[in-house]
Amino acid sequence: MMLNSDQTELDLPPTHSETESVFSDCGGGGGAQDGVLGAGTCVEARLLETSDSVKRELQHLSREERRRRRRATAKYRTAHATRERIRVEAFNLAFAELRKLLPTLPPDKKLSKIEILRLAICYISYLNHVLDV
Repeated sequence: MMLNSDQTELDLPPTHSETESVFSDCGGGGGAQDGVLGAGTCVEARLLETSDSVKRELQHLSREERRRRRRATAKYRTAHATRERIRVEAFNLAFAELRKLLPTLPPDKKLSKIEILRLAICYISYLNHVLDV
């Protein structure tokens, strides 16, 4: 079974053949002779066994492979993109605040981030020189 980049084995629903095997192991699909409680209990037991086998399989994977599979989920990528967006917005806000403190002509001149940093270095140097004199 192939996984696309949005799914891990834990996210996949059971296939048709897996579902059939769950019912066939319980005596043929939960008919009236099985009783509702008996069939449900058997199905739950098979699903738990399947879940345990997936957990055991994941335990044998290296730490890096488990991390790679976790990062391949859509939920993880969405959360990561949100964190990155917040980080970039805070970064840009800090540059805007620094830009307001620097004297330029014209005062509203658009500066790149590297220009802001270079100008800040020069301005700090100038202020140190003024204080020394």
